[in-house]
Amino acid sequence: MRHISDDQRRIRLARRHGVHPGHRHPDAETATRAMVVLHATEAPSVHLSLAARVDPITIDDVETALYGERTLVKQLAMRRTLFAFPRELMPATLASASARVAEAQLRRIASVAVQAGVTTDGVRWVEDALLAVLDEFGSGAELDTAAVRERVPVAATKLVWGSGRWAQEQFVGGHLLLLLGARGVLVRGPNNGHWRIARPSWTPMRSWLGEEVATLDEASGYAELVRRWLWAFGPGTETDLVWWLGSTKTAARRALAAVDAVPVSLDSGDTGWVLPGDDLPEPEVAPWAALLPALDPTTMGWKQRDHYLDPDDVPYLFDSVGNGGPTAWWNGRIVGSWTQDPDARVRLVLRSDPGAQARDALQAEAERLTTFFAGDIVNSVYAARQVRGERLP
Repeated sequence: MRHISDDQRRIRLARRHGVHPGHRHPDAETATRAMVVLHATEAPSVHLSLAARVDPITIDDVETALYGERTLVKQLAMRRTLFAFPRELMPATLASASARVAEAQLRRIASVAVQAGVTTDGVRWVEDALLAVLDEFGSGAELDTAAVRERVPVAATKLVWGSGRWAQEQFVGGHLLLLLGARGVLVRGPNNGHWRIARPSWTPMRSWLGEEVATLDEASGYAELVRRWLWAFGPGTETDLVWWLGSTKTAARRALAAVDAVPVSLDSGDTGWVLPGDDLPEPEVAPWAALLPALDPTTMGWKQRDHYLDPDDVPYLFDSVGNGGPTAWWNGRIVGSWTQDPDARVRLVLRSDPGAQARDALQAEAERLTTFFAGDIVNSVYAARQVRGERLP
């Protein structure tokens, strides 16, 4: 078994993720493929992740990829999280990670409907409601959630989600759209808000992409996702993969076997996995700095993060379930965060002093990101507490 050190893991990250200024990607599509997917939970996440990896790039370039050329497609998948996928990866995810999310979403809505007393057959009620929603979309309508509620009476049904102090009454329409999206029947189409704000219209997947998505079988879908993850994030442990996929250990192990993944030893003492032939050392890279947004795929690619993150910094940069806020990187390690001042300038918030060279390089990245924002201020649910030095909840 070959050994891959933490230094080597950080070198791989620098090159393959395109976060090293000397190894950035040529366009939005290439950068997204390099990361497998980009997180899209917060509206500006895709734009900022691409700004860190492509130079030059503009807001319009990202909007064109998402809504013009549609080479990037927003899809609910791993861990019930919204991602921007390269279009060609849709057959794999719809058969695997998205299908798993869709099944869980169906069971959840059905259970809540039964508990509310609106039906005794939750699954049948949900499937009938889905058909009623789909009737309004015809062959290519674009409707937002409010329009669906107005047109489809069942979508305006209010149900109580959660329990105790977390209980919240919500319209079922939004949950039905999420289920249809996870199944790949509908897709988030045009965004009717500013690029910093998510106000999507939904539309049939077939009309949005101009063709039917021919899905793979489940095993092949998981294998393709894992093959791409290993190239981007390998070596990664089984724990990393199960967390990233949001799957069972069984599914992860089958996928690792399907791609003939090779075990390697890590500095942590754990066993990592790489693709066949991808266990050789890579040349050093020049010192580098990067500023990444909340939920960036580099930050979120592993669950075991000691090779790039000081454990003492975790409570100040990640919430209790492992979601990371905006981060500042020096030579493959997170050294702090960043925010924006009222005039939209990017300001560094370092956890410790990384040295003069690092400060200068990080400041250069801050100026570059300030130029990208062009006066716009982007809010993140994580940033405010980080700036005040508070632990995230």
